[in-house]
Order: sequence, then structure tokens, then C-alpha cells
Amino acid sequence: MASTEQQSLLDLTDKETREKLSLWDRRPDAMAPLTDKQTDSVLEIRAAAETPAIPSELPIEDLGSLSSRCLPFTATVPQSTEDVLLKGFQMLQMDNDRIETAQQFFAWFAKLQANMDQDESAKYRRTRDDLSCYQNQCDAILKDVSAALEQLDSLQKQYLFVSNKTGTLHEACEQLLKEQAELVDLAENIQQKLSYFNELEHINTKLNSSSLSVNSEGFIPMLSKLDDCIDYVSSHPNFKDYPVYLAKFKQCLSKAMHFMKVHIVNTMQNLSSALTKRDPMSLANADNAFTLYYVRFRAAAPKVRSLIEQIEQRAAKIPEYHHLLDEIHQCYLDQREQLLTPSITSTITDLTQQNSKDHCALVRSGCAFMVHVCQDEHQLYNEFFSMPTPKLDELLERLCLSLYDVLRPLIIHVIHLETLSELCGILKTEMLEDHVHHNASQLGAFDAVVKQMLEDVQERLVYRTHIYIQTDITGYKPAPGDLAYPEKLQMMERIAQSLKEEQLKQTSQEAVFSDIQLEDSDGRRNSNAEGLAGKPEASRLQASVSPADLHGMWYPTVRRTLVCLSKLYRCIDRAVFQGLSQEALSACIQSLLSASDSILKNKTQIDGQLFLIKHLLIMREQIAPFHTDFAIKEISLDLKKTRDAAFKILNPKAVPKFFRLNSHNAILEFLLEGTPEIKEHYIDSKKDVDRHLKFSCEQFIQQQTQIFTGNLEEFLTKVAELKNMAIQGGPAYTLSKQPWAQPAKINDLVSATYRVMKNKLPSTLQSMSLYLANRDTEFILFKPVRNNIQQVFQRLHTLLQEEYSGEDLQIIACPSMEQINLLLSVNK
Repeated sequence: MASTEQQSLLDLTDKETREKLSLWDRRPDAMAPLTDKQTDSVLEIRAAAETPAIPSELPIEDLGSLSSRCLPFTATVPQSTEDVLLKGFQMLQMDNDRIETAQQFFAWFAKLQANMDQDESAKYRRTRDDLSCYQNQCDAILKDVSAALEQLDSLQKQYLFVSNKTGTLHEACEQLLKEQAELVDLAENIQQKLSYFNELEHINTKLNSSSLSVNSEGFIPMLSKLDDCIDYVSSHPNFKDYPVYLAKFKQCLSKAMHFMKVHIVNTMQNLSSALTKRDPMSLANADNAFTLYYVRFRAAAPKVRSLIEQIEQRAAKIPEYHHLLDEIHQCYLDQREQLLTPSITSTITDLTQQNSKDHCALVRSGCAFMVHVCQDEHQLYNEFFSMPTPKLDELLERLCLSLYDVLRPLIIHVIHLETLSELCGILKTEMLEDHVHHNASQLGAFDAVVKQMLEDVQERLVYRTHIYIQTDITGYKPAPGDLAYPEKLQMMERIAQSLKEEQLKQTSQEAVFSDIQLEDSDGRRNSNAEGLAGKPEASRLQASVSPADLHGMWYPTVRRTLVCLSKLYRCIDRAVFQGLSQEALSACIQSLLSASDSILKNKTQIDGQLFLIKHLLIMREQIAPFHTDFAIKEISLDLKKTRDAAFKILNPKAVPKFFRLNSHNAILEFLLEGTPEIKEHYIDSKKDVDRHLKFSCEQFIQQQTQIFTGNLEEFLTKVAELKNMAIQGGPAYTLSKQPWAQPAKINDLVSATYRVMKNKLPSTLQSMSLYLANRDTEFILFKPVRNNIQQVFQRLHTLLQEEYSGEDLQIIACPSMEQINLLLSVNK
């Protein structure tokens, strides 16, 4: 029963323990949840803790006898436990005693407990005795330490007393030293400030000395010291005598600058005087004069260069020095102008006399002379000065204007375009691009004068070009020889043929073979028109160029126009060139149209047309290298609205009745709607050339087609009209029964057309070859004519097949397409 209750208690305890352990794991913030193994370990520890421990000193055998004696009411103790109890009794020397009552057990237990306490406290008593000994020793040490501390406190008090006294003495010494240093600095500062004012007397003494020389060693240091004094006094306006001392220092500066100015000016004036007083014969030669002018000045430059450098260094900071430098510059330039002006004028006069008939040589030599003058003047200026001045360019520009004043009257009287264009090339290419561009710093003044001169030449060139276009192109009156086409081409071709034959006789077999390579199958030359920059006349003849492509065979207005454009292209601005080229090409086209009409009236129609086509081709080819736009914008006023509005004022009846409200309506309309309109339109001469060329070619093709197949075209047109009438409800017809469409009539028509083609086609192709002198051009121009002829015969064949029988076709005897193609190809 007891065992059951005990087991129940144990189960209940385990259950409570498990519940508590589960509460441990159920916490939401559990930091260390227990595993199953840990939970079992806790339960085992709890169970072991509830079982009473057996003293380790008690023998197991005694425990057995004890349990048998003392606990008769309990269950029998196991044998192993009895053995332990017996061993415990033997250790207490109570193995013979028997515990029979509770009093004996308690006595035994008290004895047992006393023995256990005594055994356990023995080691503690020994420890206590050791600790007591240590305590006594520590008390003794502590007593000694207290005595030492008292002595140290006494020493510290004495040290602090001495240290305070020493620190006070040291601070007093440092204060005295600091005051001494401040006084020394103050004295030095005062002395330094006074030194600038004390220098005034020293500088005055030097400046008033009769032995003062600007070239002496002490003059430049004195200037530096004077500059420092002025700078220092100027930066301290709070000093008591600031205005007085500043004025005195300025007076000293004025004296020093006066000495430098007098020395430099006298040096330069003496040089000029020495050169102007020389024997005039020694200066008669311009080269000798310029050599003396530059050599003597260069030799004197080191005498004043050091002073000028000092002035230049101070000019940027001190206004007085800047003013002094300007005066020195002006003096130098005045002396140079005084020396150079007569010599330059004389030299330009000599050049003008030497080249009085050659304006280009005069401009070239005069400009080259002024280039050397400008370069030499800049080099000489750099010998004296290191800082540039615009006054030098002003002087050089005045000297260059002397050349301009001589050249301008000559330029404005030049009438030849070749001379003006060559002058433009000299000024633009040789002077501006070759000289000025590579030495812009020294030739700035020369650049301005040359540009002004170039503008004058260009203006003159444009003016003369307008006159040239009006007189030599627009107003050109052709001579009989100019319109002698095709005679002049045939004559030149015979001359070229005779020259070629003579050349073939004189050359070797290799040369003959190379000449043959240049010929076509029919012996005619095939080449394009040469440009203006082409080969010379003799070399072109040797190259077997066609006579139509020779410059001399071009119509004079074409040659003049192209020569004029070639002269203008690199001489004037692009915009001006576009306007002039448009005017020249328009005038040239009009002259060609007029010449073509004259040739057409005096010769044949094909001569006039081919003449115009050839020269338009030449113009288009020759203007192609000009990389410019030949279009210009013209602005004109359109007065149509103004005219209409004014007409309504003068003629009110012309206004509709619903507008005639009162007499002021017309005036109001004139004010509101009568404003002239400004219209812009572009004129493109290059497109005009192409347009006229296209129109001429189309006219040539149309007329040649009309010459060869005009009768057939009329016949086919009649047939088409007859068919249209039948389609629109007219009477039915049979073409073979029409009087004008009888087979015999058609035979006559076809025979006449074929005869015309056979007779006139070779002469037409020969004329094209003579004028155009280019196989490709001839083929391109004649191809539409051939196509038109083929189309007409093709339409005729189709009509004949539809309307006529086989017998009628034999009567008509129309040439087949193979015959027509053969005829056209033979004459191709």
C-alpha cells in the first residue's frame, strides 16, 4: 500500500515537473527551449535529489545492521546496504554496540555527527590559524606603510611649496622676456617704417647731385628704392604726414624719370641728327641709306635698352612710368618716321619710274619693298623695346599708305581685265597668303593697306567686267568670218589633215602606229573640248584634236565669256562672282542665239542648230570646274495691286455697284490694298545653259525627224483622223479606196521618203561629226532621230498589214524594218 502511494506521489511529482518544464518551452520569447533529452535529464536529477544520500564515511556493512536494528518496521534492507552500514559502525568502534532504543540511536547519531563535524572542521581550523598569522603580518606592514605615507605627505607639501615659488619666478621671467621681445619688435617696426621716410633725404641728395648719371650702377637700385617708398607710403594713408611725404616722393620720381627721358630722347635725336647731317651723296643709294639707318640705330640700342626695360617693368603698375613709356615710344617713332619718310618716298618714286608701263611689276616690287620695311622696323623696335605698342603699326600704316597713294591712281585707270586679275592674284596670293599669313605679327599694318588696295582692284575689276560684258559680249557685232560656218570648220579640218599627213611622213613607224591609234575608222578625230587651262595650240594639233574643239574656233563671245570667268573666279568674292557669272552667261547665251539665227538664215537650218548645240556644250563643260552656284536672287517690286487700286480711283465705274458705298471706298482700298509687293526670284545661268541646250537638242531632233519622215507622218495623221471620225459615228471607210491612199500613191510617198533618207542622212551625220566632233555626243543626239524614224516605219508597216492586201503591198513596196535599220546603221 505504501509502495503504491509512494509511486503515486512520484508520478504526481513527475507530472508537475513536466508541466513546469512545458511552461519553460511555451514562453513566446523562450531563449533556450529544452530538447527531449534535456527534459529527461531534469527529471532524473529531480528523482535523484528526492532519494536521501548516504554518508560516504558510513560503511555499507553497518548500514545493513543499522537498517536491521533501527528500522524493523521497514522492508528488509538489501544485502549490499547492510554491508555499508557495518563498515560504518566499525569505523566508529561501535560494531559491538546494539541500538535497541530510539535513545541509543539518537546518542549514536549525535556521536556520529560530532565525529563528522570534527573531521570536517579540522582543515578549516588549520586555515584559520594560517589566516591569523597572515593578518598579523599585514597589520605590521600596514603600520609601516602608514608611517611612510606620512613622510611622503610631508615631502609632497614641501615640494608643492617649492614648485609654486619656482613657477611664479619662471612666469615672471617669461613675462619679462615677452615684453622685451615686443619692445624689440616695436622698435624694429618703427625703424622699418621710418626707413622709408629716412630714404627721402638720401634720394634727394642723389638726385640733386651734379655727378648723377642714369648709367651709373646706383641709379637703378635708387629707382627700386624710390618705387618701394612710394608704394609703402601710398598703402598707409593713415600716417600723419602722408600727403607731404607722398608729394615729395612723387617729386623725386618726376626728377628721376626726367633724367631717363632726357637721356633716351637725346640719344635718339642725336642718332637722327647725325644721319640727317651726313653728305646727301652718301644717302643717294637707297640700300646704303637703309643700311645706315638700321645699323647705327642697332649699335645705339644697348645704351638705352637697360633703362627702357626698367621703365617697361614698372609701366604696368605705376601710371607715371606708363606715361613716360608712351613718350619714349612717340619720340622713337617720330625719329624713325622723320628718317624713313623721305627715303621711302624716293624709293617708291624710283620704282614708279622704272615700272611705269608695267603695273603688275610695280605693285609686286612696291609691296615687296614695304614688306621688308615693316619687317626691318619690327626687328629694330625689338632691339630697343620688349613690349609691343600699337603706335608702331600706326607708323607703318602711314608709311604703307605712301605706296597706296601712288598705286591707287594707277589702279583706277587700268582697263584690261587681265591686268586687274593679275593684280588681284599678286595682292591676294603673293602678299596676303604667302607673306602676311606666315608673319602676321610684323605685317599687320601692311595687311590692312594691302586689303584696302585689293578691295580697290576688285572694285575696279567688277566695274570693268560689267563694261566688258556690255561692250564685248552683249554688244558684240560678229564679223563675216565669225559666222562662216561650216566653211571655217572644213578649212581647219583640211589644214589639220594636211599637217597630219606631213607629220606621218616625217615620223618613224612607231610614231605612225601611235597616230593611227588616235584615229577613228573613218579618219576623223574623236575628243572632247579642251579646257581653258589646256595644252598649247601646237601640242593640241599634234594630239589631233578636232578643229571644232580649238579655242580659236569657238565663237568669240563664248571664248571671251569663259576667259572672263576664269580671270574672275579666284579674284573676287563668291557672291560677286555669282552675280557677274550670271550676267556674263546670260549675255553669252543671247549672243549665241543671235548668231545661230544668222547662220540659220544665211546657211542651212542644221548648221545654225549644230552651231548652237556645240557652243552650249562647250559652255556647260567649261563652267563645270567653277565650284560655285551660278544662281542669284533678284528682288523686284510688283506694282500690279497699286496700279489696279489707282485705276479704281480714276475710274469708279469699273468698281461693282455693291462696293460703291461712297467716294472714299476707292481711296481706302488704295491705302489698304495698293501696297507694292516685294517678290524674290532666282536666276540660275547654269540651268539656263542646260535649258537652252535641251531645247536646241529637242528642236534639232524634231526637225530632223520632220525632214526624213515628215510626209509619212502627215499620211499617218490623216489615217488616224479618218479612224476617229468612223469611231465617232461617221461613215465607214476603206483605206485602199481613198484617192490619197491608193497603193501607187503610198509607193510614191514611201519611195520619196526612202530617197530623202538615203541622200540626206550621210550629210546630216557628216555635219554632226564636223560640229560636235565627239562620237558619244553624236550618238546621243542622233539616237532619238533614229528611234523616231523606226517608230514611223513600224506604224506604217502595222497599218499596211491591217488595211491592204498582199497584191497592194507588192505595189506599195515599203522597205522592211531590216532595210531601214541597215540604212540607219550604215550611216551611223
